Amino acid sequence: MLRRFKVIIEPEPEGGFSVRVPSMPGCASQGETIKETLANIKEAIELYISSLKDDNLPLPKSDVKVELREVEVSV
Repeated sequence: MLRRFKVIIEPEPEGGFSVRVPSMPGCASQGETIKETLANIKEAIELYISSLKDDNLPLPKSDVKVELREVEVSV
């Protein structure tokens, strides 16, 4: 069965990218390129799901709603 999960990718100041999965707390990775970052998070997601299955825990939903918003603050 195939499932899709939303991921959030952010560029790192020192180079490369970090990525996390909102529906999987603690599931994160990084990479030097977007392609590498996506490959790394795919592996992390597979390991995360495998761990949940091993512990007989429910799998996360793949349809988590994610919104991108801006907030203004005074500095």
